[in-house]
Amino acid sequence: MGRVWKFGDNINTDEIIPGRFNITTDPKALAEHCFCELRPDFPTNVSPGDLIIAGENFGTGSSREHAPIAIKAAGIKAVIAQSFARIFYRNSINVGLPVFISEGVAGLVEENDHLEIDFENFHLKDTKTGKTILLQPLPPFVFKIFKAGGIVAFLKEGNLEDL
Repeated sequence: MGRVWKFGDNINTDEIIPGRFNITTDPKALAEHCFCELRPDFPTNVSPGDLIIAGENFGTGSSREHAPIAIKAAGIKAVIAQSFARIFYRNSINVGLPVFISEGVAGLVEENDHLEIDFENFHLKDTKTGKTILLQPLPPFVFKIFKAGGIVAFLKEGNLEDL
């Protein structure tokens, strides 16, 4: 179960992790500055297992992997948005940050709601109301990468035949 951190449309990678902090790839250092300008309370109040719910085009902007690394290292269990910038989506899969598309999700939950995510059946459940929110299933190949923990872990498991 995780607390909802709600974001709007067109959240860009510089809002996720400002460029001046991209001098490292250390996940812990990046997590300390995740959303530090957009949501100054985020780095100190996020808890492991929390969820990000967002509107359209989450992760727009530069193609660096720092943004999904910062989110994952901050303890976010998954990002669920109405849509993602293509490169952010792929970078998230590659670094092992679960990302899911859910039509209209931004209008279905509120900041601080508590949700359970079912990765196997692709849905969220509001623990207060019991309401179920469907997630767009991941393609089987992408689901294998997700289950492995990212592309490097996937390849280390010897999954070369799946490429």
